[in-house]
Amino acid sequence: MAASSVAASELLHNMSKQILILYPKTSRVLIRRISTSSSRCDRQPKLKAKSAAQQLVGVVGLEVHAQINSNTKLFSGSPARFSAPPNSLVSHFDASLPGTLPVLNKRCVEAAVMTGLALDCTINKKSLFDRKHYFYADLPAGYQITQQRRPIAVDGTLTYSLLGGKKRSQVMRKTVSIKQIQLEQDSGKSLHDDLRSQTLIDLNRAGVGLMELVMEPDMSCGEEAAAAVRELQLILQALGTCQGNMSEGQLRVDANVSVHKPGEPLGIRTEVKNINSIRYLARAIDYEIQRQIEVLQRGGTVQNETRAYDSKSGETIPMRDKEGLQDYRFMPEPNLPPVIVYEDNASLPTGIDACQAVVVQKIKEGLPELPSVKRDRLVQTYGILPEHSFTLVNEDGLMEYFEAVLKATKKEPRKVIGWVTNELVGHLKQQDMSVSQSPISPSALAELLELQETGHISSTVAKQVFQEMWRSSGKTAPQIIQEKDLGLVSDTAQLQSICQKVVDSHPDEVHAIRNGNKKVLNKLMGLVQKETKGRADPVLVRAILEEKTS
Repeated sequence: MAASSVAASELLHNMSKQILILYPKTSRVLIRRISTSSSRCDRQPKLKAKSAAQQLVGVVGLEVHAQINSNTKLFSGSPARFSAPPNSLVSHFDASLPGTLPVLNKRCVEAAVMTGLALDCTINKKSLFDRKHYFYADLPAGYQITQQRRPIAVDGTLTYSLLGGKKRSQVMRKTVSIKQIQLEQDSGKSLHDDLRSQTLIDLNRAGVGLMELVMEPDMSCGEEAAAAVRELQLILQALGTCQGNMSEGQLRVDANVSVHKPGEPLGIRTEVKNINSIRYLARAIDYEIQRQIEVLQRGGTVQNETRAYDSKSGETIPMRDKEGLQDYRFMPEPNLPPVIVYEDNASLPTGIDACQAVVVQKIKEGLPELPSVKRDRLVQTYGILPEHSFTLVNEDGLMEYFEAVLKATKKEPRKVIGWVTNELVGHLKQQDMSVSQSPISPSALAELLELQETGHISSTVAKQVFQEMWRSSGKTAPQIIQEKDLGLVSDTAQLQSICQKVVDSHPDEVHAIRNGNKKVLNKLMGLVQKETKGRADPVLVRAILEEKTS
């Protein structure tokens, strides 16, 4: 395969005089050079929300391109790998050299079927490949092999959750319809060099297998679209059909956005292309909805165009108009037969090896636990709130962290969840860290909670120790407690003296307690804890104060 890639690269060199040869330290790299202009599009001014715009509402549909997690490309044996030297993973077919033919990757078909089953799609037992013709510098064949007429899966549903309510603590479930899932090739990558006004072409990505998931316009804002894509990302990662790393281009989103008055026909839509961040997706859609509303309020017309999102300015900018309907000249792919999948082994024709066929029943039996099922299991097993299960599943690695803590401590799950979702997640977000980067391991947190549970330290001290553990990575909770003398004060005589001092200095509070207002006792307990820096045994303190104020 390596010899094939080198041969393809050398043929590319001989076929074009515009190939630029670069010599990095480790390998020989071939990159085609294409001249480009450095002109920049005019940007829209920043928008302000208007209360008068409430009569118009946004309508959002999505097209998600998910890179299939496969060792090789869709129609060739070239490796599918990120960050390899440019044009080092290019076969003859990937470079579209004459006489080369596609060979379908079974793994990609199985991944598409598995994804379709997880999204409650109907799996077409027979699907077809088509050629979609258009010119891009990084599309060497001049066409893309896709599934226009009969995709592999249709008519599915994605159920997603988002937090709502006044305090954003209520889990709201919504659904979006999946029109279809189709297999197709990815294009190469254009690397723009504005300094030299040129574009370099890297074909490593050309031919990598994609699933394009088309979502119906069932969403109304950026938050809903972001929640839907995050849920899809979690599903794909659970299935193993796509790694879903958006920073590496493994999950790219095109958003179709329009506005209209409820009950009236949908407005003219714009397409915001190639958004590679869930956060940017929400911002791009919300900006575009507001921009279109303001255009209509000024008496203007929304243009049917393709736009890009500029993350620095927070605006969408025009790329090209779509008023003239582009003719992609779809035609059946003559070099690929129909894709046939079978319901079960009993439906296999005589002579067909089951190991070579794609069998729906076999794939269905191998489906893993999906995110929605995980959330329900967490609620039922541990008695936690639905919003807590939402946080555990949506944060990478957090559910595994939570369950690891539970295994190492006797503390109730409802108490552990507060530490994980508040203390741990709060610190992680402050420093923009992932769960895997946490300086406090699950076993270390469990040890701290066990000390609190057994009465060695108070809850106030436990939080102080947590802070110190976060700053001093490697130090255990017992070490910090011993070094800083944070153990629980249980000396009755000492606490009697402190409580008496607090009671004597707060006669009004004591009078209120004796008149029946028992809640004021908590204030006195807080003052005692302040005197002892949170180290006083709360059970003992309460008993002493109740005796002295009775």
